[in-house]
Amino acid sequence: MKEIIKRRSIRKYKAKDVSKKDIEQILKAGVYAPSAKNRQPWKYYVYTGDKKGKLLDHMESGLIRERNGNKLLPNSQYGLPDAFNTLRIMREAPVLIVIENTNGISPYVEIDADDRVTEICDTLSIGASVQNILLTATELGYGTLWIANTCFAYNELVDFIDIKGQLVGAISLGIANETPASRPRKDFVDVVEFR
Repeated sequence: MKEIIKRRSIRKYKAKDVSKKDIEQILKAGVYAPSAKNRQPWKYYVYTGDKKGKLLDHMESGLIRERNGNKLLPNSQYGLPDAFNTLRIMREAPVLIVIENTNGISPYVEIDADDRVTEICDTLSIGASVQNILLTATELGYGTLWIANTCFAYNELVDFIDIKGQLVGAISLGIANETPASRPRKDFVDVVEFR
């Protein structure tokens, strides 16, 4: 419970490297998450240094494309300023972990109901894996941010990384350079109903 309560979404990082040993320990925690039908649909790509910079240059190209009118998500344009801020955060963090659903396909491709249910189950599995990663990083003294703004630059990132499955998002990782307060939570009685 300590790490669950202590974990925060970190948007400012110190310019200090994260050891490969700690990154491996954090990702091993993700590998031990439960998954639907034990499919283990996750793959993690770790980016640091110049390679991270090149990846984020491609993300920036996608955000600019989206802003300039060639829109993948025309009804979500209100989120673009936040996506550009997320890009800044990703550049500042020393480590970026990109997440692939190895069983998934592009969200821009139609799928049938059976495949949609499988996709939902795999996404839930990846969520459990990501939570293990976030909590282990917290335990080891690191800050993280779970990022979904990769959606605006989906094609640019998938092409650059050469992902065959579905790009789910990313996690920034590093030593926090801020101490945000706990965010408000809905009241327990509003989200739990005993029947």
